[in-house]
Amino acid sequence: MSETALLLIDVQNDYFPGGKMELDRSEETACNAKKVLDHFRRKKLSILHIQHLSTREGANFFLPDTNGCEFHELVIPQEDEFIIQKHFPNSFRDTGLLSTLKKKNVQHLVIAGMMSHMCVDSTVRAAFDLGFRCTVIEDACTTRDLSLYEKQIPALTVHQSIMAALSGLYAKVTRADNWIRESTR
Repeated sequence: MSETALLLIDVQNDYFPGGKMELDRSEETACNAKKVLDHFRRKKLSILHIQHLSTREGANFFLPDTNGCEFHELVIPQEDEFIIQKHFPNSFRDTGLLSTLKKKNVQHLVIAGMMSHMCVDSTVRAAFDLGFRCTVIEDACTTRDLSLYEKQIPALTVHQSIMAALSGLYAKVTRADNWIRESTR
């Protein structure tokens, strides 16, 4: 029997107020991720927490053995939940994620986390290429302002652009409350 699994990507302290890379609406995003996480826990479905540990030279956040790389208090993994550590944006690159999902016969990934334009985007696209069906919980994802050619692009615009690009071919994009309501039918 195939299974659905939750993939929570990089919901770590450095992305929250006081962290080294604060994101837009990080607290609100984490609250929505917690709603989905709690639903998976009640249903006893597979949960995988992705933790980014920065090992590249010059990295200044998610440094190993710092509070910033720890999971945020709203989504701390429980003993029976998987933790996959990564060093690149794509959660599949050089990790045991794919083998773990195959062992559990997972075919559908529900994805939430941080940052929309980086780790969420690259992981969703990789998952699609590997044959997984994906659902992205857009209000349980967030990002930050970016700039290009000296123009500032607001975080919400970046986020909405990534969600629009993923929607359709790569993933079903929905909101936390909608997904919970649909999955309990």
